[in-house]
Amino acid sequence: MTDAEFEESLALAPEAVRRYLSGKGWRAERDLNGGELWERGPGNEPDPGDEPGPPYEVLVPSRRRRDYPGRIADILETLALVETRRPGDILREMQLPPVDWQFLRLVPPGPSGTAPLLDLVSALTGFKDLHTAAASSALAPQAVQPGQKPQVVKDHVAAVRLDQTRVGSYVLAAHTPLPDPLARLPRVAHEQATLFHADAAPDGPGARQAEPFGRQVTRMLFAGVTCAVAAAEETLAQDSLTDFDRFTGAGLSANLCESLVRIAGEERRDFSLAFAWSSELPVEQPSPPVNIASRHLEALEEGAKDLRARLGHEAGAVLRGVVTRLHAEHLGSREATVYGFFEHEYAARMRNVRVRLRREDIDPATDAWRNRYEVLVEGDTEPRGNGVKMRHVSAFVVRPE
Repeated sequence: MTDAEFEESLALAPEAVRRYLSGKGWRAERDLNGGELWERGPGNEPDPGDEPGPPYEVLVPSRRRRDYPGRIADILETLALVETRRPGDILREMQLPPVDWQFLRLVPPGPSGTAPLLDLVSALTGFKDLHTAAASSALAPQAVQPGQKPQVVKDHVAAVRLDQTRVGSYVLAAHTPLPDPLARLPRVAHEQATLFHADAAPDGPGARQAEPFGRQVTRMLFAGVTCAVAAAEETLAQDSLTDFDRFTGAGLSANLCESLVRIAGEERRDFSLAFAWSSELPVEQPSPPVNIASRHLEALEEGAKDLRARLGHEAGAVLRGVVTRLHAEHLGSREATVYGFFEHEYAARMRNVRVRLRREDIDPATDAWRNRYEVLVEGDTEPRGNGVKMRHVSAFVVRPE
């Protein structure tokens, strides 16, 4: 520890140390004179970067005495050995408010602790989209989440913080802040919610509403990813696409499946997601790491396409392409066929989309058709036979060459 970090430890409350230890799998064993003895046994550590080891012990002071900084320094040095991290990094994490953690473990080629830039770009984009999908499902579970996201979803994604990487190939650590314990409803309401569906808890929907939104999102993230892997395994075992829609209530969506495929990148590498829950809102149900193998990805991709094809009502979708045909309809209205792709889809798929034009869109669409100009169209999509139709157009932009 540096001298500055040693001074910082003076301000660290014993409650913060206990919260950190509890969240990392340590257990309070017994009270001693002036402190508590905490122990970490093999396999208790939720961080996927750490390997199981023999038991460790630390003595947490119950109150500040003259040797308080030295006691905290001893704890930090032990934790640094257990976690293979700098004591100052652990101290900084102890100073955080209550948070839920997610650990995205990549398995890129090359030395441990490094990753190709392109792999990280895909992983971070997919990780952001994964949180967006989970936050959308926390508000309203749907097979296909709308393109226009509510502000609360955007606020959640903006609040997620990336932490320093962990040891173990390449581990991205992120945390979701939770509100101060004093500002929340009684804890009993939270403890009754399950990780897969709070409405199934004894108190029904009320238990779910009592949770902080950040915890609802983390729970939806864990459940949705777990169900996505289960659906992929079922598809592979049956050699036939299973019904992904039946997992929608637990957080699975076409958007979430596409996010998992995006994390794997162009090389379709294996990865895993692990979760650590804030000790301020303890979770008794086991939440083991979820492993997504390359063999799952094709099933996830096909499951997402099936959900979009059957249930793909998307609000605020953006279509990019060219007008290939104009259709005269009754009462002077028109439709256009646009051959292109939707920008929200990771695996861009070219298709013919029937677009219902507004009166002011007819002339620009005609000009684009005659000159083969590219167009950008924003509107709501819905299934149309084996294809997609766009209605309620809010923007029609012609992009001349």
